[in-house]
Amino acid sequence: MCGQRRKTTADTRFNQTMDCGTPEPDMTMPSTPTHVTDVAIIGAGPAGLFAAFECGMLKLKCILIDALDEIGGQCAALYPEKPIYDIPAHPAIEGGALIDALDRQIAPFDVPRLLGRRVESLEGTRGSFRLGTSSGDVIHAHAVIIAAGAGAFGPNRPPLEGLDAYERSGGVQYFVRRRADFADKDVLIAGGGDSAVDWALSLRDVARSVQLVHRRDRFRAAPESLRQLDEAVARGEIGKIIGYQLHGLHGTDGRLTGVDLATLDNTVRHVACDHLLPFFGLATDLGPIAQWGLDTIRGTIPVTPSTCESSLPGIFAVGDIATYPGKLKLILQGFTEGAMAAHAIHPIVHPDTALHFEYSTSKGVPAG
Repeated sequence: MCGQRRKTTADTRFNQTMDCGTPEPDMTMPSTPTHVTDVAIIGAGPAGLFAAFECGMLKLKCILIDALDEIGGQCAALYPEKPIYDIPAHPAIEGGALIDALDRQIAPFDVPRLLGRRVESLEGTRGSFRLGTSSGDVIHAHAVIIAAGAGAFGPNRPPLEGLDAYERSGGVQYFVRRRADFADKDVLIAGGGDSAVDWALSLRDVARSVQLVHRRDRFRAAPESLRQLDEAVARGEIGKIIGYQLHGLHGTDGRLTGVDLATLDNTVRHVACDHLLPFFGLATDLGPIAQWGLDTIRGTIPVTPSTCESSLPGIFAVGDIATYPGKLKLILQGFTEGAMAAHAIHPIVHPDTALHFEYSTSKGVPAG
């Protein structure tokens, strides 16, 4: 039967074809959820979602796997209401709205997703990979796209006494999921990067007061954001406290009432507030990905720029986790990388079928 394609039933959600040279998955253990597909995409953030769309446009079946319980990656988990300004054709779009649009874009392809679990194991070679998840799923795929962003992530927490109690009550938060939660509240934001500056600007129209504290009078944010910050400070919309760092927390029963700030010479200043938002970046971890034999550089995966293929043939990386000379960590670059990876994967899945590139305006969206 070589040279022909045969259909293999994976689970009840989708059917998938495999080349005759690919070993059949072991279906003798019904208790093990088994999925057969062309492309396994690890990570369901913006880059992973758009990679799924590009695979669909090339009639490549794929499956999305993500450790979070929802799609969207950092856009959904960290800043669903934060505007993003560098998405083509969108002067501004909130993170959550972008994810909703990407989800609608892949809807015609009926892409299965395994959420709330992470890929623990990956073995095999180009054209025949086997992945295992923390929930016991087994995925068989011809190729793999890693779109895991920065890997597993969590906030860098300030070393303050009693921090846990204020985190549990919401007095100290590291992500803003709903701006309305800070309505008529006094908010202190700590940090000097884009997140600190952007959220200070975003919350000034919602909170009763917003103050921004940083250890030095130099912020690492976009020039336009810094211009807006200076204007907001001049108008009295945002208070800026320079030369101080977080020193202590005050409150009762987990309810935050104020924060002590201190200079390097230990001059202490008290600021009354209802919420503290420390934006000191994320602690990231590649997790099991680091054990798969891929070349890595400082928590990223080097790839060939023209294909986004990693050091292991058949395994590709897109989005923030991918690196190469001239790489820009922008969502739009992750979109481009997803398209390049999908086109590079097509001959792996369909080695005997030439890919004749067509514009979407002429070919439309193929049936899933």
